[in-house]
Amino acid sequence: MPYEWWADFSSWVYDMPDRGVGESESRKLLRRLRDTMAEEAAGQARLDKITHLTADSMGTEVCSIYLFRDEVTLELCATEGLKEAAVHQTRMKLGEGLVGRVAKAGKVVNTADAPAARGFRYMPETGEEIYSSFLGVPIQRLGEKLGVLVVQSRTAREFTSDEVYALEVVAMVLAEMAELGAFVGEGAALAARHTEPRLMRGTMGQEGAAEGHVWLHEPRVVVTNLVADDPTKERARLEEAVQSLQVSVDDLLASAVDPEQRAVLEAYRMFAASKGWMRRMEEDIDRGLSAESAVEKQQSLARARLAQAPDPYLRERLQDLDDLSNRLLRILTGQGNETGAEMPADPILVARNIGPGELLEYGRALKGIVLEEGSVGSHAAIVARALAIPLVIHAGGVTTEALNGDHIMVDGDQGLVHLRPDDTVVGAFRDKMAMQAKALERYASIRDTPCVAACGTRVHLNMNAGLMADLPSLEGSGAEGVGLFRTELQFLVRNQMPKRTELAALYARVLDAAKGKRVNFRTLDIGSDKVLPYMKPNDEPNPALGWRAIRVGLDRPGVMRMQLQALLRAADGRPLTVMFPFIAQFDEFRAGRAEMDKAIARERRLGHPIPEHIEVGAMLETPSLAYAPRKFFEEVDFLSIGGNDLKQFFFAADRENERVRRRYDTLNTSFLTFVEGIVTRCREIGTPLSFCGEDAGRPIEALCLAAIGVETLSMRPASIGPVKHLMMRVDLKALKSVIDDARDGGAQSVRPAVMEHLRELD
Repeated sequence: MPYEWWADFSSWVYDMPDRGVGESESRKLLRRLRDTMAEEAAGQARLDKITHLTADSMGTEVCSIYLFRDEVTLELCATEGLKEAAVHQTRMKLGEGLVGRVAKAGKVVNTADAPAARGFRYMPETGEEIYSSFLGVPIQRLGEKLGVLVVQSRTAREFTSDEVYALEVVAMVLAEMAELGAFVGEGAALAARHTEPRLMRGTMGQEGAAEGHVWLHEPRVVVTNLVADDPTKERARLEEAVQSLQVSVDDLLASAVDPEQRAVLEAYRMFAASKGWMRRMEEDIDRGLSAESAVEKQQSLARARLAQAPDPYLRERLQDLDDLSNRLLRILTGQGNETGAEMPADPILVARNIGPGELLEYGRALKGIVLEEGSVGSHAAIVARALAIPLVIHAGGVTTEALNGDHIMVDGDQGLVHLRPDDTVVGAFRDKMAMQAKALERYASIRDTPCVAACGTRVHLNMNAGLMADLPSLEGSGAEGVGLFRTELQFLVRNQMPKRTELAALYARVLDAAKGKRVNFRTLDIGSDKVLPYMKPNDEPNPALGWRAIRVGLDRPGVMRMQLQALLRAADGRPLTVMFPFIAQFDEFRAGRAEMDKAIARERRLGHPIPEHIEVGAMLETPSLAYAPRKFFEEVDFLSIGGNDLKQFFFAADRENERVRRRYDTLNTSFLTFVEGIVTRCREIGTPLSFCGEDAGRPIEALCLAAIGVETLSMRPASIGPVKHLMMRVDLKALKSVIDDARDGGAQSVRPAVMEHLRELD
């Protein structure tokens, strides 16, 4: 059987001891909770009633509800048995005391001797010192931590598994009631959810600012019927929904051709057919939950258990289980974008993560993108940059907090997201956008002016591209050509390998749109963070240093040959420029050049026109290539420094690692000296050199690169105006003296000296 892991996985997640909770007591408690929800009462009154009902049902003297006031602070919001004066007065930090321990770990704490338990904190204002037994369970909804539910008793005993289960059910109901706004109103313990302004700090994925309204890629399902009286009816609803889910997965499997896709869908089918999953949900229904609540309860339970899994493969299966659970919830509730919700006119896409194909389906209609996950080198980030859409990644909690239609402002320059902003924030943000609009007007006035610095130095500014949609920017931005056309995007957004004829037609359209301007096609750069959907993934400890780019092309030359042939046919006799990515040594370039020569010879034999002029270059992204033999610099037609990769390898700082990727400055004197050494070698031999990457589009960094001798820079189209505007005002020779003085003086970075020099010019 190809999925031997399945038995272990299913057992590990689902096969827990039967708790044997009496059906009548469980159903009685849930019914009383449902009645409490239905009553006309303020939020505080509801919380007070719930603590009373729970303590009474469980036979304990105390029941308390602690809720988060902010990300790290818990507050006692309701209690039965502790001192009333402590409500809304007692607070503790995440991890502080037994309550804080439950909240931090997201795990149950069950002890017969609370004062002796690890982490106990004495709070005299509550009067809890007389209670020995303590049972605390987290209040959480699909990973979102809301608080802690606690029961205590004088009798020194551990609570049974039946009692733990009962309290977990109450905690789940509390989480759903909070989502539905059941605790707001006069004297409310909680502010209304999804109504307060929220500032979320993420990471810059693509620069720019945007204002609009939230469009959720996968809207969260809100369960409104938590409790059901007719378990037979709920079981039938669940069974029908699961059958529908299984049919949809089978349909996907039947249409899948690629073996790897089929393997993933086979795993999906096993999840969907899991008897353990079904049995646990049916047991929850028998105890009084609705079908939707049962699904969500098991999803939360499995998510919590998988998050603690020691096996990384098991942890990765969490995404599969989440996806199936969400699909099942949408079938049961009928919720989702497909039910007729209209996308706003100014959509800001909010998602946990998204693939490049899905993002391209939205296209330029999007004003901005906010992701909870993702990375600066992810497929989504690549597409967002190609479409020039502001992107913020790692915006924790945004899919939980945002609702379709919420007002939202995205600051891609700072990695900030303002959800439901107040008037002060709106005013400041719009002022910033107005200033940017004025700057764009200034840049438009110099669009067709050659970039010549104040000292007379000519600097060539090219643009990066990867989609046909980018090409209109070639004329509008003032770019002199395309310094980097990423050919992998056409491979990433498909479910199967594109055909040679399709690629040739696409590349021909690119050359047509360029209207004679130079287009530098980079051959397929896959591997690392760019894995083709139809390519078997490689489990590498450090993919950035692994089997990628030219290494894949030379080891699997069929795709490279097909792509080179497509490029030659697309040129149809016109000039063609091609470069190989991630060259680390001379022999790799020679092997790639040999493949080009073979492709040319083949096309000539077939009678196809050969480009009138062909340039074949390499990307210098590894420090090793800077020290290649002189013969390499003589044979290569041009070099392009891939700044993003070169910098991460130079500083040994993974650019996907938020802890270190901003630790080292591009204007570090060591790095600038290294780049200047490359400039010197290229000048001595006469090898054309350019710099391509994020830093080429940052005006200060671009100035310094030009000052040390880099005469061609390639960047995103929107950066050309700002870079040219500053470049034309600065004497690069004088700036070079500033850089040299700072370097000679032992400065770690030349940035402070450069900034001071530029301030003096103003």
